[in-house]
Amino acid sequence: MKDMDDIHAVMTEIGRRAKAAAAELAFAPPEAKERALSAAADAVWARRAEIVEANARDLDFGRDKGLSDAMMDRLLLTEDRISGIVEGLRAIAAQDDPVGKVIAEWDRPTGLKIKRVRTPLGVIGVIYESRPNVTADAGALCLKSGNAVILRGGSESFHSSGAIYACLVEGLRAAGLPEDAVQLVPTRDRAAVAELLTMTDYVDVIVPRGGKGLVGLVQREARVPVFAHLEGIVHIYIDPSADPVTALKVVMNAKTRRTGVCGSAECLLIHRDAVDTIGQGVIKALLEAGVEVRADETLQAIEGTKQASAEDWGCEYLDSIIAAKVVDDVDGAISHIRQFGSNHTDGILAEDPAAIERFVERVDSAIVMINASTQFADGGEFGMGAEIGIATGKMHARGPVGAEQLTSFKYVVRGEGTVRA
Repeated sequence: MKDMDDIHAVMTEIGRRAKAAAAELAFAPPEAKERALSAAADAVWARRAEIVEANARDLDFGRDKGLSDAMMDRLLLTEDRISGIVEGLRAIAAQDDPVGKVIAEWDRPTGLKIKRVRTPLGVIGVIYESRPNVTADAGALCLKSGNAVILRGGSESFHSSGAIYACLVEGLRAAGLPEDAVQLVPTRDRAAVAELLTMTDYVDVIVPRGGKGLVGLVQREARVPVFAHLEGIVHIYIDPSADPVTALKVVMNAKTRRTGVCGSAECLLIHRDAVDTIGQGVIKALLEAGVEVRADETLQAIEGTKQASAEDWGCEYLDSIIAAKVVDDVDGAISHIRQFGSNHTDGILAEDPAAIERFVERVDSAIVMINASTQFADGGEFGMGAEIGIATGKMHARGPVGAEQLTSFKYVVRGEGTVRA
């Protein structure tokens, strides 16, 4: 590789190799891709001690950088989490191959037979922060969908991502597929990101996975098309008809299971008629669990809460903090979500079918949960094996982006000497 001082030359070379690999990968047999992912899973497990060691170096870097506890949790790799990476790789390997799948077909009176068939996008650039498991998830999903991928992990996960990436390359090698199909940007230098965003000759789409700052930067500066993966400003609305046991169980899981994931609840909206019953119980349980509750004027009557400021509405904490507000009815909750939400994931706790229907119909988020924890906002939990992120835009893909969502389509039109009149 060229001198890392010449970032432009390095990235151009990576792009050139990715485009060449994508052309070959587009028609790779499903069995070869499955074999590559299975071999990569074997390599990750065999090298788990090396990955944990690399991760320890990243954790030291993160501490020196002053990362929050939630961000450190995102960065941490334990043997259990590595086992989860292995399971994700095997799950993606076992999925049906989306490439070549017939989406629709029909005949025309002219005698033409038309098929709409799934095809890879080409070269995907993935820019992500902190979570090293994204290296495996994004690499595997792009490979499964016949796309080459250029991975640019966060500076915090530099060593962990490198160790996981080496396992993906081992899998490609074992299956006889082009090793350039998965490439990791070999520098922490942010100039590499700027290059990746403007590589229109080589990159077909950019997927940013991270906080508002990263996504905003990508959307402002990219000349390559972008899949928007915005922050998870996740709301849960508690209706008076909610089952108290269900409400308590779901809210506690949605907030406290892992506070640093994008599906973590960040704002609780409580119907005025539920404040003195379900609302009291849920907020007290959150406080007892060590969650800081930033409450509006009405809910500040509950001992232990703190006064919410205007900045608390529409805030992604990724920490043991939640905002809480009273609304007059389901329409009040919908209005608040429309104003402050990020179109990621929002949920309702209710037994009233009319309230549920109104919420689901009018909340225009990529994922709408009914009586279920918002922490299920995850491609793995949706049966996709893993995800490259949660797309919050409305173009091409929305919600968890798995292998199938990383494809486009083409029309295959068959005739028998058919000519147009």
